[in-house]
Amino acid sequence: MTRVCSSGMAFKITLERNTLRFAAAHFTTAGGDCEPLHGHNYDVFLEVEGDLTADSWVMDFSLVKQCARDVCQELDHRFVLQARSTSVAWELHDGEIEVRHGNRRYVIPASDVALLEIDNSTAERLAEWFAARVWEKLREQGAGNVCRVTVGVEEMPGQAGWFSLDVADRRA
Repeated sequence: MTRVCSSGMAFKITLERNTLRFAAAHFTTAGGDCEPLHGHNYDVFLEVEGDLTADSWVMDFSLVKQCARDVCQELDHRFVLQARSTSVAWELHDGEIEVRHGNRRYVIPASDVALLEIDNSTAERLAEWFAARVWEKLREQGAGNVCRVTVGVEEMPGQAGWFSLDVADRRA
């Protein structure tokens, strides 16, 4: 369901794939088990809903695309690590992050790790994190008319996790 913005009408713009991509390594956990380390070439889908500006647009496509590209760059060619996992332990020391789960141990240069405040690096949690980061960047650009940011993170064609962030209470 599309949320209605303050005007009583909902408008949205969408951006998909092509230039909204990142490649990253990760592993997820389920039921206390950890899958093997692997990677994806992720595609990102983005919808921004809001009232029309005085110029009759939700936001300039190029501005939204640049914000999303900047967030993609934060993850591109990095190991995505879930900082709030209850199953995976990690420590930072001497410029390296040591990751442990059961008998597995990885030591990775900290500069190669995207340490995210999420509990699991699933496509759904990545979409949630991505939506919040894009909203931060849009808000910095004065996006007071935006009421929702929706992100899809596709691990492979036809397999994506989605999250919608209602930003009406976050505009200030």
